[in-house]
Amino acid sequence: MDPPPYSAAMAITPNSTQRISAASALPVGAREFVAMMAATMALQALAVDAMLPALGLIAHDLGVSNPNHRQLVVGVFLVAAGIGSLLPGPLSDRYGRRRVLLVCFAGYVAMSLGCALAPGFNTLIVLRVLVALCSAGLTVLPAAIIRDRHSGDAMARMQSTVSMVFMIAPMVAPTAGQAVLLFAGWRMIFAMLAALALVIGSWIALRLPETMAPANRQQINPMRILANMTKAATDRRTIGYTLGGSLIFGAMLGYINSSEQLVAEHFGAGAMFPLLFGLTAVMMSGSNFINSRIVTRFGARRVSHGALMVFLLLSLVQLFQARSPHETLAQFMPVIALNICMLGFIGANFNSIAMQPFAGIAGSASSVQAFLRMLIAASLGIVIGQAFNSTALPLALAFLLSGLGALVLVLFSERGSLFAQRDSVAMHAPHPDDQSDSR
Repeated sequence: MDPPPYSAAMAITPNSTQRISAASALPVGAREFVAMMAATMALQALAVDAMLPALGLIAHDLGVSNPNHRQLVVGVFLVAAGIGSLLPGPLSDRYGRRRVLLVCFAGYVAMSLGCALAPGFNTLIVLRVLVALCSAGLTVLPAAIIRDRHSGDAMARMQSTVSMVFMIAPMVAPTAGQAVLLFAGWRMIFAMLAALALVIGSWIALRLPETMAPANRQQINPMRILANMTKAATDRRTIGYTLGGSLIFGAMLGYINSSEQLVAEHFGAGAMFPLLFGLTAVMMSGSNFINSRIVTRFGARRVSHGALMVFLLLSLVQLFQARSPHETLAQFMPVIALNICMLGFIGANFNSIAMQPFAGIAGSASSVQAFLRMLIAASLGIVIGQAFNSTALPLALAFLLSGLGALVLVLFSERGSLFAQRDSVAMHAPHPDDQSDSR
């Protein structure tokens, strides 16, 4: 069951001297909360996927000779976003989620406008790094905010619901990017991103109250931050899910990095590429919707473990098809789409299981987990993308190896068992809005 409408007063003690604006004191309902978190997280996805139709034009206009180097516009962004994930969580544990989030929005707007004006490819890459560093907070902090309000399978359900709405971004991003290119140059895509961030940031500033309980406020102490992050990064119950999810996410990023070359060029989809990409995102959004409906009944572990088994099976089908020199688009797309759909059952559940024990240090835990997840996934995605050889074989092999690696890591966290129903005991006092224990 979703929590009641949340107002700033719920996060502030009676004796607090913190001043609350009339806007932030208004209640935020569950639907608006989901929309806020999804829109915030979507900005990082838009910064990746909206670029895909324009990569060729960017490379041509800025004099990039190696066709694989254009992937760096995406790959370097993701690596920088992973590194940047280390900062916003600990800062939000001290200064609150809302204040740090608004600073990240401001940086995203400014650096995106800089990308629109970049005179050369190297300058563009540097500015993309800066955008990525700002965007890190837009993915780290929603996870901490959700953890402030939920726990266990209720948290997994909220994560899935947010992901379901969030998946609208990759669904429309390539199409939006292609639409911009019909009327203007690729630079206007960056201007569009800046405008969207300005609108969403203004919405957050007007409506989102502080969600962190004052009792959980941490000091800016390097040793304390290091201890909190170490705890979140080394707990056996969670590390397998963090690293395993990173491998699966990395396989998907490998597909995103090479998708324009693989689908549009090798398989000859051409102008149909944005539509096919969007349909895949629609299917993944559907899997998140289904997950949000079944996870509280069956438990995050059972659902995600089952999805991982299906992921491995589909990866074997991908590899079998890719070994044929006559593989067609009609054969490739259904299998890759179904496999990506498994992320709807794996991603949100793995993340919620990994966050469950860290109610009191949700910001630091979210930061270190996002850092590991993004850095590993982005690096793996670059390797997979750069291995593209005008066939689907490197991608298929990467999907299979990533799935096997994730299985081993989950077995480590679960001490050799799968599909077990477990109760997670929080390492810190839960937030009053916590709804249920993890299963």
